[in-house]
Amino acid sequence: MRKTERRSGCPVAISLEILGDRWSLLIIRDLMVRGLRTFSDFQQSGEKIATNILSDRLRKLEGAGIIRTRPEKSDARKSNYRLTKKGIDLAPVLLELLIWGSRHEQTGLSRSLAMNMEKDREKVLAEVRKRWQRNDRRPLLPGSTERNGNSQKKLVGSP
Repeated sequence: MRKTERRSGCPVAISLEILGDRWSLLIIRDLMVRGLRTFSDFQQSGEKIATNILSDRLRKLEGAGIIRTRPEKSDARKSNYRLTKKGIDLAPVLLELLIWGSRHEQTGLSRSLAMNMEKDREKVLAEVRKRWQRNDRRPLLPGSTERNGNSQKKLVGSP
């Protein structure tokens, strides 16, 4: 991992230097929640990220130790991306952003699903970590791989 000169020693500032752009947390979300793994998966996610920006963010996230790259077994020219332990530790941050966004803005996520996730934060986070450990590519939110990102179904594993 390449060390960069920091503007300050503030943990919030340092985190924002790594994650504070428009795309990094969305890439992490796609790896963590939507089960995306390849460059073409990210391109087709519906976020309309330019290929040069996607390449740059993947490189930066890998350099920061948040994701790792492995060659595709069937085609070594292609790469699969996966969160590291450092990356999966961002699950609580993403969950809180999801809850905050659904509480204060009009989103494609059903309010009842967001409220269930808010009530059962630890259960949701445990499911995210379990899927990561098992390298389970199934989307955490059924329907979350649809282009519009809308999902009105229950969280996988919730009652």
